[in-house]
Amino acid sequence: MQIKQLVFSLVFLCFFGAISAQNGDIRGQLYDEKSGEPIIYGTIQILDTDFGTTTDLDGFFTLTGIPIGEYTVQASYIGYESVEQIVSITRTKVAFVKLILKEGGVNLGVVDISAKREQARTEVKVSQLRVSKKDIKLLPSTGGDADIVQYLQVLPGIISTGDQGGQLYIRGGSPIQNKILLDGLTIYNPFHSIGFYSIFETELIKNADVLTGGFGAEHGGRISAIVDISTRTGNKKRLAGQVTASPFMVKALIEGPIVKLADDRGSASFVLTSKRAIIDETSKSLYSRAAVNDTVGLPFNFSDTYGKLSFESQGGSKFNLFGFDFNDSYNNPNIANIEWKNFGGGLDFRLLPSSTTLMLNGMMGFSSYETEIIEADDSPRFSKIREYVLALDFTFFGDDKEINYGIEAKGVRTEFEFVNPFNLKIDQIQNTTNLNGFVKYRQILGGLIFEPSLRAQYYASNGELSLEPRFGLKYNISDDLRLKVAGGLYSQNLISTSNERDVVNLFNGFLSSPEENIADNINGGFTDSKLQKSRHLIAGLEYDLSSGLQFNVEGYFKDFPSLVIVNRNRLSVDEPNYSSEIGEAYGIDFSMKYENAKWYLWSTYSLGYVNRNDGFQEYPTVFDRRHNVNFLASYTVDEDGDFKLSARWNMGSGFPFTKTQGFYNFLPFIDGLGTDPLTANPENIGIIFSETRNGGRLPYYHRLDLSATYIHNFTDFTNLEIVASVTNAYDRPNIFYFDRLRYERVNQLPIIPSAAIKFNF
Repeated sequence: MQIKQLVFSLVFLCFFGAISAQNGDIRGQLYDEKSGEPIIYGTIQILDTDFGTTTDLDGFFTLTGIPIGEYTVQASYIGYESVEQIVSITRTKVAFVKLILKEGGVNLGVVDISAKREQARTEVKVSQLRVSKKDIKLLPSTGGDADIVQYLQVLPGIISTGDQGGQLYIRGGSPIQNKILLDGLTIYNPFHSIGFYSIFETELIKNADVLTGGFGAEHGGRISAIVDISTRTGNKKRLAGQVTASPFMVKALIEGPIVKLADDRGSASFVLTSKRAIIDETSKSLYSRAAVNDTVGLPFNFSDTYGKLSFESQGGSKFNLFGFDFNDSYNNPNIANIEWKNFGGGLDFRLLPSSTTLMLNGMMGFSSYETEIIEADDSPRFSKIREYVLALDFTFFGDDKEINYGIEAKGVRTEFEFVNPFNLKIDQIQNTTNLNGFVKYRQILGGLIFEPSLRAQYYASNGELSLEPRFGLKYNISDDLRLKVAGGLYSQNLISTSNERDVVNLFNGFLSSPEENIADNINGGFTDSKLQKSRHLIAGLEYDLSSGLQFNVEGYFKDFPSLVIVNRNRLSVDEPNYSSEIGEAYGIDFSMKYENAKWYLWSTYSLGYVNRNDGFQEYPTVFDRRHNVNFLASYTVDEDGDFKLSARWNMGSGFPFTKTQGFYNFLPFIDGLGTDPLTANPENIGIIFSETRNGGRLPYYHRLDLSATYIHNFTDFTNLEIVASVTNAYDRPNIFYFDRLRYERVNQLPIIPSAAIKFNF
């Protein structure tokens, strides 16, 4: 019986292999003829068949299960002339085609959303927003330069705490619980101390995926959200660049080919960009109302440099070498002197074996971040973190399915030193290794798209293995209406040294989960696990009301059963350095978007609740903004798209804060029991806080930003771009914080007009 079953199985496998061998595969790359940049969401069709697809973020595409024979592949995109190429499908080799599109006679200002809608029908994308350079430039350009940090604040579920030292809080997660990636490397502090700008150069951004919750197993190490930013390659056809000047900063970009893109060979290119703030000098005369004083001005200074070399073979394989150096300084004698530096670099690659549709991606690199703060009334704090990473992932394409799996090894070193107001020192130097693996499966069954995945994370320093199942599902009720659900388990072993009672939260220090015991504030004793953990559940609906009008609603719940905090205010050496608390975040986000050749309109409303429980009481976090509303409008005045007007209005309910009950003379008892309280001089003023944590609410916040952009063209490649902008156009006095010791209100930045000139060549 067993022999018969074996023979039957062998015959079946041979028969199946013979049938499979009658089919072949095509993959390829779609480029813009002028710059050599990949064309995203381009349409690929095999003429006279039902086979078709769209290109991805790299301009790459794969078509599988095509019968053996000769076919004509056609590529098209709005504003370009279609191109066709004859391809032969064989059994032994995956056909690769390189397609280059030339601009056509169609107005490039016309918006083509059909490919984006097709992506929405075939990808789960729960709580995932995809941001491009074009999207960012629709914003009013604060200081003359639109930046992704400004655009992220327009997205539903994302809250910013201010113009100075503002951080992003994503659907109830604090900054430490959000992972920010640049070309696969972790950026530990991506936002400059002036809240208008990030370290990311807008002109270099190819794509930014913002995953506000429920993300798949390919991402790990954070318990709230992921912002994954990738940069483009340099111009593969000609030398090009940009020079920009504004009252806020000056910057320059240069790019060009090392080996020009052509039909019959590979290519190589470079890009280098650098920017430097000058607002600390210009503000003394231009923005005296916002300046600290005539000597200090606006005390912000930063510089960013990024460079990249890119190489691509004729067969579609490629690799990139990149490096970065980001610096920031905030020197306000009334508050603090803070400096941070983030530098690193790496290599990433894509390999396409010619005999299979398997695609191999990999990267290796390191990222280093260090920061120090000297506050007016406290001892210095210092933090440093360095991360080394090696990652490989494999993707297999099949008919209506996709399998993605990978491994990652990461080494992390953290250093931290802090002396609290009671002269007790907290410090840590720790090296740890994280080993991670994941598998993700995507299947399309008619109108149903299902994405189960599993991540395994081993934290060596803690000796803990975390198994994290996750899932995503979308059901196409019709071509225009879709339901979606996602969720999963998440963990991380990185904690923040920030304290929510910090007046200005510009210091962002990092620690690995400690090897010592963590006090369990909820149940007493010590925690069983030293990891931070969360559980997500998200459900939503997408509805295409018309060809240019889309509506989206998502409800979410994030449970945080384990959060680790630094006990910065411990009174004695007997108290633990670390303790734990629990929390939850839940809410609902609405968004509506309309776009055509002239207009881009985007509106959002978010209702959210974020609570924590420290074992003594349940309280709202300082970033618990109950209501948040955004409107963004951009209008293209002329047919050529050279004159554009933009406006953005934001309104948010007030943040919670802990009220003050009174003050006292703080005596540190430096001489111990020998200190004479009658003759000793108190060194500081102590604050008696209300017993109800975060029981008060600040006033509502609202702000209007405006900008106008005009481009004067000299040649096809040379132009002058002039940007005029007004931030806080009606000069709303929004509160930043209240200085309890000086008993004075400190506001966000007042009305700030600005202009920038950009020369593109």
